[in-house]
Amino acid sequence: MTLGPVGLDEFLAKSWDREPLRIPRKEPGRFDSILSRADVERLLCETAIRSPAFRLVRDGVRLTEGDYSTDIPWRPRSFSGVAEVDRVGEEFQQGATIVLQALHIVWHAAAVYCRNLEAALGCAVQANAYLTPTASQGFGVHHDTHDVFVLQVAGSKRWRWYAPVQELPLNDQRWSSELHAAGEAVKDFVLEPGDTLYLPRGWPHEASTSDADSLHLTVGVHPPRRIDALRSALDSCGDDVEFRRALGADGRLPDHLLERLAAKLEPDEVARRARRQFLSTRRPVLDSQLAYISSLDRLTVTDEIARRTTVIADLKIDPEVGITLTFEGREIDFPWVARTALEAVYAADTPFRASDLPGPLDDVGRLVLIRRLVREGFLHPVRAR
Repeated sequence: MTLGPVGLDEFLAKSWDREPLRIPRKEPGRFDSILSRADVERLLCETAIRSPAFRLVRDGVRLTEGDYSTDIPWRPRSFSGVAEVDRVGEEFQQGATIVLQALHIVWHAAAVYCRNLEAALGCAVQANAYLTPTASQGFGVHHDTHDVFVLQVAGSKRWRWYAPVQELPLNDQRWSSELHAAGEAVKDFVLEPGDTLYLPRGWPHEASTSDADSLHLTVGVHPPRRIDALRSALDSCGDDVEFRRALGADGRLPDHLLERLAAKLEPDEVARRARRQFLSTRRPVLDSQLAYISSLDRLTVTDEIARRTTVIADLKIDPEVGITLTFEGREIDFPWVARTALEAVYAADTPFRASDLPGPLDDVGRLVLIRRLVREGFLHPVRAR
């Protein structure tokens, strides 16, 4: 959905972390399954949306929240930052862009989309939406400190991108108009419904509407960087007393410290730490979980079960340590007797029955395993959906 007809391998080889990529399609409705114009209307007008799930900006300036939201008294705490729909509409009519933030948290379809993209890219993904009225601009020239995919949902928007003035900036190296000058635009074009634009971090850009409202999704991508790998390796040295000794007044470090640090920078170790950090920070996507939990007492070994498609997980098997399933911030240990069944569950890409699981577990044990994994959000009963 994001890149086609460009393939993922081609994108990673030619554009990722290197240069912008525009994919014109003129395919209205392509991204409506993630968030449509009607969905935005519903979120803003029917759900009592609250800050920070939305904000308003105009010409690069964030509008004062109290001008378009209110606090509703309640016990034990007030509902704060609730949208006043009429005021939001007035500001929109006067040129304010409506920003829907953290859709990967508050909007299920966007959460599923982002999780699928995370599985493909192996890094954290987030999503915001920008509804900009006719003849308006939400933000001036700026660069982002993370990579972005721009998905044009409805209407059209004129984009310009400029040559980087700071290549691949870190999170604290934000754009400043006082410190940076964008120069002449490298590209000037219009995104139409269904088009995709990829911008690596550090590429200055701006966008504006002309004769129609525009809705686009900005999908932020946060790949681990080399400096992150070095910091993580150094942090892991805290269990070595040689790194905890006091620094001498001359500032000299023993040569053996670099050797010890180098051992932490072996490729397998670097990849393992990055993967563990990634898995530990994924938020569960648990649609229908109450229905699934309610059905557990009726679940039998002949009922169909499926792995949640939104789960990204690792299964670690160590004869000396045991079996650990890691996903969505959880590390769950299992007894060795469950190994064969758990391996089958982990590898399943189609529905299955507990009674069909291999290994020494009897039907009671298989059912205990399946129910545990449903409660944890790894599996779901097919019929309960």
